[in-house]
Amino acid sequence: MPHFIIIGAGAAGMTAAGEAVRLGCEVTLIEHTNLPGKKILVTGKGRCNVTNDCDEQEFLRHVRTNPRFLFSAIAAFPPKKTMQWMESLGVPLKTERGRRVFPVSDKAEDIRYALCHWSNGARLVYSQAEELIVENGQVVGVKTADGQRIYGDGVLIATGGVSYPATGSTGDGYRLAEQAGHTIVEPVASLVSLVASGKECQKMMGLALKNISLRLEENGKKVFEEQGEMLFTHFGISGPLVLSASAWIRDLKKYRYQAVIDLKPALTEEQLYARIGRDFELLAGKNTANCLQKLVPSTMQPVLLERWGVDTEMRVNQIDRTKRLELVKLLKNFVVPIRARGDLEHAVITAGGISVKEVTPRTMESKKVQNLFFAGEVLDVDAYTGGYNLQIAYATAMAAAKGFAENFGLGDW
Repeated sequence: MPHFIIIGAGAAGMTAAGEAVRLGCEVTLIEHTNLPGKKILVTGKGRCNVTNDCDEQEFLRHVRTNPRFLFSAIAAFPPKKTMQWMESLGVPLKTERGRRVFPVSDKAEDIRYALCHWSNGARLVYSQAEELIVENGQVVGVKTADGQRIYGDGVLIATGGVSYPATGSTGDGYRLAEQAGHTIVEPVASLVSLVASGKECQKMMGLALKNISLRLEENGKKVFEEQGEMLFTHFGISGPLVLSASAWIRDLKKYRYQAVIDLKPALTEEQLYARIGRDFELLAGKNTANCLQKLVPSTMQPVLLERWGVDTEMRVNQIDRTKRLELVKLLKNFVVPIRARGDLEHAVITAGGISVKEVTPRTMESKKVQNLFFAGEVLDVDAYTGGYNLQIAYATAMAAAKGFAENFGLGDW
């Protein structure tokens, strides 16, 4: 019985472990934290966006880096199979806006438990993989930090990237892959909060906006636009829309980026102008300082008034047409200049990783070292928010488990 050593008991590692056991392999799963699947608990705001209910072609359109590399893996294990698999593990699912799939319970712990159950045929070793043991061009085992030498017939590196290091993603996989001669594309934060210029966001810290539209512009040209939710923070902006937009940012030294928020996307400029007119009639005798109370949340009003540049001592009924039109433009185009990405410590995923030019797409096997495999975020593949990145973890893990088993005449491809 071939022995498969898997480094990392996250979504990818546990998926591969369970599949390899079912294909007739002995499996050892090495995990350096005290809780397998720890990062799953912070995904989807603790609800776990399991996958995205779309077909393979649509899925690949949402992969930001190296989509062609994933063609075989996603074709073999598409989102529909993931959904059937999860439900077979006792997790009822539901689909929400943007085809995002969640457990009906809204509990990420249910997904973590299901994956633990799926992989429970593997032997779990709590230790840190320190070094690969490579002999005559093939991997034969792993040395751990506590002095163990675990020998096997193949190794899967499924350690994740370097985002959310508190959950165990500390970049060990990159170091191990480099030992084996692999090239690492520099990891950077992706799906991350954005740091804004100036102090305005800090003044609105904690304010969550719903049903707004956010447009990201690169040198004045729109590169992303979507409707949903966002949040102002002490350093800038965050929330689901911002995470999605952040994946479109390239080089902040080379390009100028700004987020443009439409606070009233359901209204045209003409409709909003009429709405403002009605509000102002009701507030006619009050000071202009109070004229936004029906339009935006209280913590945003001082910032908007300052940008608008209206005399806050004048009466609302004295605001002329020109100033009202300026307010319409401001509410439909609230600009937040972007200075930097948030840090890797709080990024949802890492862009960059092991160069896919050195990995066989169908089996996830190294082209440099025999019986060495990779799966999940450790690879240089990443996608936009919406369940796509976890789907990549499952699909590449399934491919790696089948690839290893195939090398020893097991499984049926």
